[in-house]
Amino acid sequence: MIRGKQVGDAIAILRHTPKGASPILEKLLNSAIANAEHNYSMDVNKLVITQAYVNQGPTMKRFRPRAMGRASRINKRTSHITLVVSEK
Repeated sequence: MIRGKQVGDAIAILRHTPKGASPILEKLLNSAIANAEHNYSMDVNKLVITQAYVNQGPTMKRFRPRAMGRASRINKRTSHITLVVSEK
């Protein structure tokens, strides 16, 4: 949804998207903008999102008690979000 867009447009899209992950992605994008400006001296007005993807992270394995002394496994899955910005 935001891949290939300019940073200002991507923030506007994420603010008005009614998905659960949009506040998390907006926070991540603001952090990427701040890192590009402070660490690499890039111009904020020229930044474009070049890559945006989510990979599978580690899975925490938990057990839930069930009937007759048995147990069933619960997988608590996590993910890694990657967002790359560069100057146009």
